[in-house]
Amino acid sequence: MRTMEFHVLPPDRFDISRINCFTKPLMGGVCALLLTGCATLGASGPTARNIQGAVQSNTVPSPKIAVIDLTASVVHRVMARTRLAGLRETLGDAPPLGTRIDRGDVVDISIWEAPPAALFGVTTADLRAPGGSVARQGGIPEQMVDDDGRVFVPFVGQLAVAGKTPAELEQDIMRHLSGIAHQPQAMVRIVRNASASVTVVGDVANSSRIALTPRGERLLDVIASSGGVRQPVGKTVVQVSRNGQMAALPLEQIIRQPAENIRLQPNDVITVLFQPFTFTALGAVGANAEIPFESTGITLAQALGRMGGLRDDRADVRGVFIYRLENPDALGAGANGASPTTPDGRVPVIYRINLRDPAAFFLAQGFPIRDKDVVYVSNAPGADLQKFVNIVSSMAFSIIGVSNAL
Repeated sequence: MRTMEFHVLPPDRFDISRINCFTKPLMGGVCALLLTGCATLGASGPTARNIQGAVQSNTVPSPKIAVIDLTASVVHRVMARTRLAGLRETLGDAPPLGTRIDRGDVVDISIWEAPPAALFGVTTADLRAPGGSVARQGGIPEQMVDDDGRVFVPFVGQLAVAGKTPAELEQDIMRHLSGIAHQPQAMVRIVRNASASVTVVGDVANSSRIALTPRGERLLDVIASSGGVRQPVGKTVVQVSRNGQMAALPLEQIIRQPAENIRLQPNDVITVLFQPFTFTALGAVGANAEIPFESTGITLAQALGRMGGLRDDRADVRGVFIYRLENPDALGAGANGASPTTPDGRVPVIYRINLRDPAAFFLAQGFPIRDKDVVYVSNAPGADLQKFVNIVSSMAFSIIGVSNAL
């Protein structure tokens, strides 16, 4: 095997024409090749000029997608549409339960009568009672309120009790017995409030039906009674359904705001949902990735921080875009009737922000990022040129090295 030997010529014997004769033709061919293919240099997506050049009447044609610059009014409108109505605002705070009788409840009714007992003949001595004795009935067993909301009371018959409080039922019994019993007194006790219960399902330790007590259980009490949530608090949403209405809030927000920890009422359905919210970061950013965030939400400024910020060697600070499927009422005057809609009624929109403007960072602090958003940062106009120059320089030095070797 022959060994190639390299000799370094002294300066007085260095002939630049030898290099030129090799490098000029080769460099010319390489440059021609690169120039013809510079338009196909790798890129992470469209530049701001590409997007802006496609804008006609503030929309991107085929299909027509609204392109909206972020301004204070746009941010306020989107924030108002993003705000979730609270549980208390939508459903209200139910009164403490267990004080009203309903179908399926089990009640205990005791009736007392002063001597001489006319209807209830069980008599016991009591020095504190007038005449030294008092009669008390002892024969009414506990009974369940039937489907018609009634129970049976001796010498009264079927008595409607559904919807009444124990005190109201006591007065009702005494009124019916007045005139046929001697100074009747009644005491009503709810033994089992079977109708007052709520259903808890979803990402909890034990999906179950939980009975409510007169103390008035609140939302977090019921979730704790079911064994608690199985997923991280920051990625859990609680949905409450009541009488055809439904409201949902992040669990973390319910914990932070005691007013949202509403008192429940019978037949409420609590659904605990695991919702790992994410957005996708693409383009000239620190990390191209799908990035999770909390169910309470984050702003654009926080999203830029989590993606590692903009790359100062590539990013166009005037070309930060948020791609979103938006609710039409959040677009306001920027909406375009010709925009296509998804099956759930949302329209594609591109929000654009110019971070060269110092005030834009205040807008970024208020603009909310939503689940499945795409945050894209375009390359600066000189990024492709710099990439091309780097390739040419690398090729040139490689060619010179080969020429010297020859």
